[in-house]
Amino acid sequence: MENGAPRTTPGSGTGLRERKKERTREALIDAALELFWRKGYDATTIDEIVAAVDVSRRTFFRYFPGKEEVALSRANEAERALVGAVADRPAGEPPVVALRRATASVMAAITADPELGSSEAYVRTRRLIEANPTLMAASLRHALETERLMAAEIARREGVDPARDLRPALTVTCFNAVVRVAMEVWTDDGAVDAQGLESLIDEAWATMGGLVDQGWLSGGWEPDAPHG
Repeated sequence: MENGAPRTTPGSGTGLRERKKERTREALIDAALELFWRKGYDATTIDEIVAAVDVSRRTFFRYFPGKEEVALSRANEAERALVGAVADRPAGEPPVVALRRATASVMAAITADPELGSSEAYVRTRRLIEANPTLMAASLRHALETERLMAAEIARREGVDPARDLRPALTVTCFNAVVRVAMEVWTDDGAVDAQGLESLIDEAWATMGGLVDQGWLSGGWEPDAPHG
């Protein structure tokens, strides 16, 4: 720099604008979630959200199509991060190991980075979604799409065709069921830390693995005999 002035580099203005846009987006999410938690999703209006951030409705709609999208934004970000984390796992890891470690890394990031939302905020948002039929339906749609993406990623890692081989989809679906049960316990217990959730997932997966040995899943897999 010269005379103490900051050096101007090509694209620095664009970078500044992008950071400002990201700050506005995060402020809208934070304000919306705080209002949803305090007043309820249905009772909160877009006008209240934009007033809390001191922006216009037009600005809100540049970032989100509506309330549903802003309410689900953090949960959707976590799901996208999970798909990316699975893709980043070492190639030699078995599918379930990759899924477990990817989940642990994403939850650790949520806990450690305030900009991603704390684990307490994650739990509050999850409760908000589960309590509202509209949000729950939209969340399930997103979850199904995430499962398809994860199954495709597992299939790629294992070198199989997900359209012909059921194993990737079944593995991801079983793992996600285990995570869902573990998260329900995690939420109810109030132990909102990533390490606690990771331990619960490990325990739940081990329990799942023992269901056949214990007889819970030992019968009923064979197709029924045709009625004649």
